[in-house]
Amino acid sequence: MKKIHKILLAPFILFLLLFLGGCGQAKKVNVYQKVKQSRTMIWGTRADTRLFGYMDIKSSKIIGFEIDMAKAVTKQMLGKDAVAKFVQTTPKTRIPLLKNRNINAIWATMTITPERKKQVDFARPYIGAGASLLVPNNSKIKDVHQLNNKKVLAVKGTTAVADIKKVAPKAKVLEYDDYGQAFSALKAGQGVALTTDNCLLAGIASENPGFHLIGKNYTNQPYGIAVDKGQDELRDHINKALLALKKNGTYHRLLVKWFDGIPGFNIKEAEIL
Repeated sequence: MKKIHKILLAPFILFLLLFLGGCGQAKKVNVYQKVKQSRTMIWGTRADTRLFGYMDIKSSKIIGFEIDMAKAVTKQMLGKDAVAKFVQTTPKTRIPLLKNRNINAIWATMTITPERKKQVDFARPYIGAGASLLVPNNSKIKDVHQLNNKKVLAVKGTTAVADIKKVAPKAKVLEYDDYGQAFSALKAGQGVALTTDNCLLAGIASENPGFHLIGKNYTNQPYGIAVDKGQDELRDHINKALLALKKNGTYHRLLVKWFDGIPGFNIKEAEIL
């Protein structure tokens, strides 16, 4: 009887395995085809990074360079009537939100790194970010190499701490919990310069007259748009849209809109599309 039961169960087990396998394949959604049909693109963005993506108190909307570019890419990719929606993310939540399909892509000052490439795929870089320095206008510091034997301010947990040691190994780095504390220390004269991404420093400089960025970026850490692994069609269409926006002048116009006049910020250095 046991042999008969096994023979009878065998086709059922085979059917079950094929069914489950089919379900697993069905879960592999083509995100581009989905957004093309809905004509809606959901972007994961920052809402706390001035100039890139931050909450405007007057309008209660997220505004910034990345927001404007995301809207332009959405319409370029899906048509003039397409809609760009935005979900607030943080460095901790953005990849999980992408993996769970709460968002279609990440556009949130995300540095392209080998470690992140293991989890997501990146479209082409859209802005030339890298470590830089913010100093008071009366500072005698003109170059990162002058920081040896000087106190430099940075934020705990950022790559800036290690980066500054590579170019100015004798610099004394004072670490703070956040950029607000680090910038307050700079204003108080507790260090000669604040170091982090040039793009973040541009945001600080834009609302604090009397401070400016100096020199060229001393690291090369461009930002990129992230899509989930396997979403090659979406990535390729984002790339096509980016290049079209470069060609028609939208990209340059938006860079100028948000970054022109920021003391020491080099738009030519940032413009890498």
